[in-house]
Amino acid sequence: MRADELAVGFVNALRGAGIDVAVGSSVNYYQALGAVGLERRSSVYWAGRATLVTEPDDIELYDKIFDAYYVGQQLVATPVVEVTQPITLLVDDDGSDEGDDRGDEDPGDPSLTLRWSRHEVLRDKDFADYDDDELDEAHRLMAAMTRIGGTRRSRRQRRTHRLAGHPEMRRTVRAAIRSGGEPVRRWYTEPGQRLRRVVLLLDISGSMESYARALIRFVHAAVVGRRRVEVFTIGTRLTRITRELSWRDPDRALDAATHAVSDWSGGTRLGDTLAEFNELWGIRGMARGATAVILSDGWDRGSPEVMAEQMARLHRVTHRLVWVNPLKATPGYQPLAQGMAAALPHVDDFIEGHSLGSLERLAEVLGDDRDSGKPIHSIGALAR
Repeated sequence: MRADELAVGFVNALRGAGIDVAVGSSVNYYQALGAVGLERRSSVYWAGRATLVTEPDDIELYDKIFDAYYVGQQLVATPVVEVTQPITLLVDDDGSDEGDDRGDEDPGDPSLTLRWSRHEVLRDKDFADYDDDELDEAHRLMAAMTRIGGTRRSRRQRRTHRLAGHPEMRRTVRAAIRSGGEPVRRWYTEPGQRLRRVVLLLDISGSMESYARALIRFVHAAVVGRRRVEVFTIGTRLTRITRELSWRDPDRALDAATHAVSDWSGGTRLGDTLAEFNELWGIRGMARGATAVILSDGWDRGSPEVMAEQMARLHRVTHRLVWVNPLKATPGYQPLAQGMAAALPHVDDFIEGHSLGSLERLAEVLGDDRDSGKPIHSIGALAR
């Protein structure tokens, strides 16, 4: 049977069964048969399936008409060979060993490779549940979180081509002299941008021990990856460790910080240490216009009145005050600890700090330089 007779007969059979086949579809089917030939049954089937069926509901009826119509036709049925595709499971370890394994594989053998990543597993895992190997892996990932903190407007002007800038008269006049007194080109300036200072206050008390060992690596990455970052530890006393953490080698930096801090895993007097910070560093200029970040679970053995007073003082001079609490991720958590309850009314952002994912969220918060919406209370705040 010729292709044109086969096409016309099959189209009529489809129309008789109730499938709406347009004239253009019939022509396309005839042309498709001329392209694929009549030797293979599967080719004829898919030629009609692609050109004659326009509704998904008609596929089942099309299959029945096709089987009934082509019974007795001299079409060679193509055997269906079930292909077994090997599946190889590989651990995503940043490509440290994958190169050697792939070199032994036969490139002509098709395979489907499925990978799972330790990075994704660790991303939402609580720091308190890490073993030593997982903590080392997390430290490597934290080293990439270096660009934290936003920018602020500077008093220093910079040149701009935007007409909305401030006219730079001196440069414009000098250019006009060279062109016969005509100001052919006008120059403008606008306020520049500079990094906003970030102040990190890390709680290293006993209740924070399981989290402080991970958060100290995040703090170190911030110090070595960005200028204008200050770090203090708070517990029973205040200790500045910015210089100790400035070493590029993380092990050397943490060893220096450990020797500088004498109250590691001790008690907690957050209100008193914040008062010391405000008096010696914060109110005097370090915290003015800066983003201050307190990494603590909020457990305080001191007076909640002192805590509330010092948080209010710090909040008045900072651009934003962020509190990172690892316990916030606990199901059903409520800020009932007296220190946390006293500090929370003065906090602009209250976020989790128990996992790599929460630290990524912290980096996003610090990089968002939107206005905190707080009223201006001091001359120092006007300079922001």
